[in-house]
Amino acid sequence: MTDDILTIEEVAKYLRVSERTVYDWAQKGEIPSGKIGTVWRFKKSEIEKWVNDRLTSSARPMTQSSTVQVKNILSPDRIVFLNHSTKHDALVALALNLSTAPQVKNGQELTTEILKREELMSTAIGRGIAIPHVRLASVTDLVMAVGISKTDIIDFNTIDDTPVRLLFMIAAAYNQHSYYLQTLSFFSSRLKNQELRDGLLAVETPMDAYNLLIKE
Repeated sequence: MTDDILTIEEVAKYLRVSERTVYDWAQKGEIPSGKIGTVWRFKKSEIEKWVNDRLTSSARPMTQSSTVQVKNILSPDRIVFLNHSTKHDALVALALNLSTAPQVKNGQELTTEILKREELMSTAIGRGIAIPHVRLASVTDLVMAVGISKTDIIDFNTIDDTPVRLLFMIAAAYNQHSYYLQTLSFFSSRLKNQELRDGLLAVETPMDAYNLLIKE
């Protein structure tokens, strides 16, 4: 391969993974990529750097300073109770809330891109959780909103057939690739804790949920 624009097939061969895996990584923002029209494209030089960075980081232990600080990206006013049975309505409601954050400069773009991402691939990760996420040039710094649904959201196409009740919506600046992935990984891991999930579903106020989430 030359240092030109590569296809999913070429990247899959280079990394020795399936084309589906590369597609999933691109959709989740886990690999440097871009779209020409509706087709994913990649630069070989960026893919090589990505591989080297992953090898370096895997050999380096996680430091305390690299831990995501929830209080820096979430505030109580961006935790809302939802009462929608469809993912479209729930995502729109949560995106409208997240749009009030000063880091989000274009609320309509945020809503549009969140919905587009969900159409391409479900952001549900199982256990009743979805983590809709997007990187945008109109977002100045990573920020998030949390939705706690009082009803089952039944059309998220979850991998374990568990209806979604907890939504963690993350928006990041386009140049925050590493922090963005770190934040997604942090919440995916932390929300495996059933006690935390049950606690969030049982809270009566946004502040109660916030206090649970900022606990170390």
